[in-house]
Amino acid sequence: MSGWEIVVGLEVHAQLSTRSKIFSSAATAYGAAPNAQACAVDIALPGVLPVLNREAVEKAIKFGLAVGATIANRSIFARKNYFYPDLPKGYQISQFELPVVQGGSIRIAVDGNEKLINLTRAHLEEDAGKSLHEDFQGMTGIDLNRAGTPLLEIVSEPEMRSSAEAVAYAKALHSLVRYLDICDGNMQEGSLRCDANVSVRREGSSKLGTRCEIKNLNSFRFLERAIDYEAARQIEILEEGGAIQQQTRLYDSDKDETRSMRSKEEAQDYRYFPDPDLLPLEISAVWIEKVRNALPELPQAKRDRYIKEYNLSVYDANLLTSSRDVASYFEQCISGSVSAAVTKQCANWINVELAARLNKEGRDVAQSPVTPAQLRGLVARIEDGSISSKMAKEVFEAMWNKEGDVDHIIASKGLKQISDGGEIEKIVEQILKDNPKQVEEFRSGKDKVFAFFIGQAMKAMHGKANPTQLNEILRKKLSNS
Repeated sequence: MSGWEIVVGLEVHAQLSTRSKIFSSAATAYGAAPNAQACAVDIALPGVLPVLNREAVEKAIKFGLAVGATIANRSIFARKNYFYPDLPKGYQISQFELPVVQGGSIRIAVDGNEKLINLTRAHLEEDAGKSLHEDFQGMTGIDLNRAGTPLLEIVSEPEMRSSAEAVAYAKALHSLVRYLDICDGNMQEGSLRCDANVSVRREGSSKLGTRCEIKNLNSFRFLERAIDYEAARQIEILEEGGAIQQQTRLYDSDKDETRSMRSKEEAQDYRYFPDPDLLPLEISAVWIEKVRNALPELPQAKRDRYIKEYNLSVYDANLLTSSRDVASYFEQCISGSVSAAVTKQCANWINVELAARLNKEGRDVAQSPVTPAQLRGLVARIEDGSISSKMAKEVFEAMWNKEGDVDHIIASKGLKQISDGGEIEKIVEQILKDNPKQVEEFRSGKDKVFAFFIGQAMKAMHGKANPTQLNEILRKKLSNS
């Protein structure tokens, strides 16, 4: 893609975690039988009227404050008119000219470089239903369970310049909405969906190219691959002298390609007008301050605190604050009075061993069989010399399999490290006595022979020697004998 610049803007639909829908009292729980959670309001029976869900508004305010946006004291709902089988009213209630959240920004990091992505807006709207094609041969089924589910559509400025930046932005947003507890972020269930607006332009140009929108990307991997494919497709067309058609496209993960869905609509195509059934939404300064005072510590502030308070690296702090659950696990590990060494070791174990095992089994940290208290106990036994780092991995595996706590596992498996200097010294002296040739080789400058002595000592002590002590005693004996 040399000579070309990719321009990406994202529209992210976050399903707000309310128990009822945005304009009705129907439930929002996932997994119900088709149409079991669609009430008279959701299916647009004649004479029904929408009633705004206050909790959905409060979650929108919470998001706006977290990204440093302006909360509109007065916003309005509009009807977005289009026809689709899963839209029973023939229009979607959304916001257009006066959204509830205006501006704001999200900070991302790619390859160690930080960048601020500005937001255009975030507005409240209702979700549509779902068309089911797979289960009906020659027909399409309509499930209206999702109809009326509250969404916060978060629109970025077109400031991302690669698929990596787009993924970093989506992940930062995913982490933030979960920190705020306004969305569960479950992309597989459709709780967080991304639409990517992609265009390309010659490097150095300030004019935006014609964009195509890729709809309903429900994983970070698909987001990255769809953007890369679409950018390459557009560049190929332009280099062959063609023109890009503005359109809406779908990403086919099986074929790893995007394909045309329909021509891209503009705002005028939807014939927006204020919804006559809903009064303007007025948000008082008192309400805004009440929400502000209840905000949790946000990821950026938490990350900065970890770096300053615990002397962690930027890399470690970023990983530990990647989700609210991971941060909570870490803080439980180091609760109370612990040394800097224990804090650092806990961070390492969470970011490496625990993260790898969770990833392998597709679990969230909240589902870890190893509790924060158990992990802290494991680190404590490494620090006091009871076990080596190598032994600790065996203990961790046993804890993962629910074989007991640290001390029980160490005792039952006979893993306690030999840290008795006198005992180690006797074994080292015997090894040197039994291997005079190797002793001479070491003294003549063959440092590699040192590993031979370590191996012999570990073999004699069944791998239980304290490595640090063994190393020190062996070097001392080799230099004196």
